[in-house]
Amino acid sequence: MEWRGHETWYRVVGELGDGAAQTPVVICHGGPGAAHDYCETIADLSRSGRACILYDQLGCGRSALLPDAPADFWTPQLFKDELVELTRQLGIADRYAVVGQSWGGMLAMEHALDRPPGLRAIVVADSPASMALWVSEANRLRRDLPVDVQNALTRHEENGTTDEPEYEAAVEVFYARHVCRVVPRPEFVQRSFDQIAANPTVYNTMNGPSEFHVIGSLKSWDITDRLHEISAPTLLVSGRHDEATPLIVGQIHERITGSRWALFEQSSHMPHVEEPEAFLETVEAFLQTID
Repeated sequence: MEWRGHETWYRVVGELGDGAAQTPVVICHGGPGAAHDYCETIADLSRSGRACILYDQLGCGRSALLPDAPADFWTPQLFKDELVELTRQLGIADRYAVVGQSWGGMLAMEHALDRPPGLRAIVVADSPASMALWVSEANRLRRDLPVDVQNALTRHEENGTTDEPEYEAAVEVFYARHVCRVVPRPEFVQRSFDQIAANPTVYNTMNGPSEFHVIGSLKSWDITDRLHEISAPTLLVSGRHDEATPLIVGQIHERITGSRWALFEQSSHMPHVEEPEAFLETVEAFLQTID
């Protein structure tokens, strides 16, 4: 997709067409900057005939990388505009749903706040509405890590050496508990981790060096007080061991009128990977209510 002089890569799984019985789904990956790979199994929603669109947001994966773009180029508005343009160019702007995972769920909520007329529903998977609360909860979980892991994290953050292997190894301990509990990590998930390591511009600029050391432009992002404005039917998804803790997701559930919440007991931040069939069945049942 060409837009504003940039290129965004996408892939349609299934068939888009006029008169399709099932609402097509746009799948928004997380990061920011993690690329679509780890979300590939969400596109299995196509198994019932529903068209699914995977795409790499600008700055990662197979889309234009733009490593020299200034920091203020990478904003939520940029990715909201990209999402709108994608629905327009695919010809689905009059009827579609969004499934967003992590940052993708934040993007889905931002998109829903604009009340686009064709948006039928959103699925917000493993996402916060406040980065301040996200960081607070991540650091609460961090305090349960082994002391030597905590010390390594703190030492490198204070010294500005978060690119050292010891810091990365300590972060992996947290990730194994609260991001993806499947061991070994599936190949399609690892591809996204490798991609963000190779092209960290968007993640480092908007988030920071890790999930709990958020020093990027999103650090003050907070839409909690606007959640009541979301009118699109909403399904919230999270895992019992998720870094998007029940406190985080519960506050969203309380504020979006009529929202549903599925909490997966054996999952952390990726129920679509950790409990894939239960995830698909839950999301399918929800989407059938808006077809």
